[in-house]
Amino acid sequence: MRSFNLKIVTPHGVHFDGQAEGITVRTVGGDMSIWSGHVDAVTALGIGKAGVTVDGERRYAACSGGVLSVIKGDVTVLASTFEWAEEIDLERAREDLAKGKEELAAATDEKSVQLAKQRITRALVREGVKTGEI
Repeated sequence: MRSFNLKIVTPHGVHFDGQAEGITVRTVGGDMSIWSGHVDAVTALGIGKAGVTVDGERRYAACSGGVLSVIKGDVTVLASTFEWAEEIDLERAREDLAKGKEELAAATDEKSVQLAKQRITRALVREGVKTGEI
């Protein structure tokens, strides 16, 4: 299978920089897969599961926020957060989920409701990626 250069970067550093056969990420418009030869594109990332195929092996991560760009065959993911499944602390994800539910119950304005829902979504994605449920 043909490959392309993929770089995944967050504010905490580089999470991947090398050749990949494919990547699937959640964008604000839904899931998007990139394979070798993809047309140039730029899109905003949502909160969801990411899958990266390297040497025929699929690896999963929780990814939220940022931008994906495909420029002349090079693919760059600039994400707010990106955690490989093996890096996710399941207990912390579950604590974040509980905290998000508490925040949602206590929310008194629309902004607080939206922030709590985002926290819940991130926690559910992290938990699902770690346990393999999503």
